[in-house]
Amino acid sequence: MAMRIVVLVKHVPEPTATWRFAADHTIDRDGVEGRLSQLDEYAIEQAVKLVEAGTDAEITCLTMGPPRAADALRKALAMGGAKGVHVCDDALHGSDAPATSLVLAAAVRRIGFDLVMCGMASTDAEMSVVPSMLADRLGVPQATNVADLAVDGTTLVAHRETDTATEELAVSLPAVVSVTDQSGEPRYPTFKNIMAARKKPVETWSLADLGIAPDGVGLAAAGTAVRDARPRPPRVAGTVISDEGDAAARLADFLATGKFI
Repeated sequence: MAMRIVVLVKHVPEPTATWRFAADHTIDRDGVEGRLSQLDEYAIEQAVKLVEAGTDAEITCLTMGPPRAADALRKALAMGGAKGVHVCDDALHGSDAPATSLVLAAAVRRIGFDLVMCGMASTDAEMSVVPSMLADRLGVPQATNVADLAVDGTTLVAHRETDTATEELAVSLPAVVSVTDQSGEPRYPTFKNIMAARKKPVETWSLADLGIAPDGVGLAAAGTAVRDARPRPPRVAGTVISDEGDAAARLADFLATGKFI
């Protein structure tokens, strides 16, 4: 039986665009261009490399989000995924990390898995907590900040870089793995692969399909709330101190006035 790899992907606002907030203080995702989270591309790349290295596996790409999230899913398929699953439900709007992990865990269980792969964070929230929450909900081990990995039977062998050493981890499958942006540049989908991705199967599931009650997710069920949001004020000119023999004293006065010292 082929190994079942599930790669989590997310449609996020374009990092270089101007983000705006909706009336409920969530990101206005319809008002800004979006894309597949760059950090998720590294997870897809590592999954594809496992298959290219000879691992008998099928890669399913899983996303949760509004209809536009399908764009990220299609790019993930163009990079090497075999099929996709899109969890899409109006009740998901405003879900926090615990709710997101709840939904993703239910979807992963329904797909069936031996290995779940994620980027180390999403490029919008940058919380880096969903992979750990997911591993906890699934009741499986997790390897974090992985730079490269290989599969040996029912064991995953991974390496990660720390400030002082390269660590080698041996993790029993099934498991959840999050990879870093130091794991090798993701491939760029060719036109042929982009066209082929349009024909790959994608299933769309609702909360009802996963057996999850709508009142357990969404903005109303979130553990935190944003009360107000304002645009960042424009940059102002800094203070320039020219050295005319008293620069040190003037710099000390400036720092003291600003309560930096």
